[in-house]
Amino acid sequence: MLNRIFFVCLSLSLYSAGSSLSCRWVMDHKFRQHSKNSLALLDTMANNSTNTTEDAEVEDTVAFPNLLYRQASKASAEDQLAFTVQILDETAALFEEDHSSASWEENTVENFVNVVTQQADELRSCIGSHGHKKKNKKLHMYFQRLSSHVLKRMGHSAEAWELIRGEVKVHLMRANQLVTSATRTN
Repeated sequence: MLNRIFFVCLSLSLYSAGSSLSCRWVMDHKFRQHSKNSLALLDTMANNSTNTTEDAEVEDTVAFPNLLYRQASKASAEDQLAFTVQILDETAALFEEDHSSASWEENTVENFVNVVTQQADELRSCIGSHGHKKKNKKLHMYFQRLSSHVLKRMGHSAEAWELIRGEVKVHLMRANQLVTSATRTN
């Protein structure tokens, strides 16, 4: 009987250690590769863009949520990953809106959404119960304002999408920093 209990405990500890190693590999290798791919796809969209909005900025009512990122960077590793999952989910939802006025190739946008969605799914599998925690309302509202104050007010124009593309690129770079920080503390 004691041997069975020992075997069950040993099996569970090996499973959890293997699961942890698997998630570390996902975050260290797969996440970084997906990050490179998603940023490259965003750069491809910029290269295909006929608009020049280098001096244009998103209006003040949709200011980049630096405070939320600072708070997230001080949170636990699991909370940092959950925050990153939300960023990826919100980004995918944003790029599923009408982008027909943008001069991007449809397959580039589809590939971008697929990569970002895959990143979110893989991270979600690593954070277990935290993956289902409540969303950060302020982050959600920020992405809602991007949709309503930038895309909808500008008629989903190519210029609006170029502004969104630039904002999203910064988000993905910051999300990569969060994941890197979380893997160091994990």
